[in-house]
Amino acid sequence: MNSSYRSLLQIPDAVTYQALRVQAGLSAKSDQAAALGLPNSLFAVQILQADTPVGMGRVIGDGGCFFQVVDIAVLPAHQGQGLGKRIMAEITNYLREAVPPTGYVSLIADGQAKTLYAQYGFKETAPRSVGMALPVQKPASPSAEA
Repeated sequence: MNSSYRSLLQIPDAVTYQALRVQAGLSAKSDQAAALGLPNSLFAVQILQADTPVGMGRVIGDGGCFFQVVDIAVLPAHQGQGLGKRIMAEITNYLREAVPPTGYVSLIADGQAKTLYAQYGFKETAPRSVGMALPVQKPASPSAEA
């Protein structure tokens, strides 16, 4: 891995989080969603080049029964440098220390990202279980459109 990068085990601020998600091709999150969600992270890692965040990953959940790996993102200009592996290594280290014997760790793999996650022991759950989502959309407030 390129030594010009370093890991920072810290939750990103909302602006950094939102920018990394969008620039890495993930869905946008509102200011409100980021402000509410980020403090509830169980674990987070950022990858920095100099002092600039170029990648991140988080673990969310209840800290005992359920853990979910989310927000794995690397800026396109920094992909192919092993940063996704670096993020997953940090997350895996955390999970090995934090998850109790009956805890359940999950993630939703988009596209071929499943090959990265498989390198860290994640296995497809289908046909036993299938990931599902509930799209909850509220109409935008008039002030959000301005």
